[in-house]
Amino acid sequence: MTTPMERLRNKITKEVLWLYILRLLKERPMYAYELKERIREAFEFEPATVSSYVVLYKLEKEGYVTAEWQESHTGKPSRKYYILTPEGEKLLQEGVKFLEEMVSKLKGE
Repeated sequence: MTTPMERLRNKITKEVLWLYILRLLKERPMYAYELKERIREAFEFEPATVSSYVVLYKLEKEGYVTAEWQESHTGKPSRKYYILTPEGEKLLQEGVKFLEEMVSKLKGE
């Protein structure tokens, strides 16, 4: 049985993974595995690899990110880099604003 805090952590991390992905893509284009590692470093949780790919696919399909293949110059396979679109940046701002408003209400401000 999970505790209320464990459920809260899951809801505001793994279930809104798109927010964390968009936030990191605001810094620079990244490939999927790199995003997964950066989420672990920056936000201290680790999404499932499949989840990251599914979320990226949906974000791309909905126009919040674009993707482009980049050839490696070191013999490694090509990588698909994801790039934040203006629509993605707007969605990120809306998501963060919503969370800030909810936290403010919870604090009674």
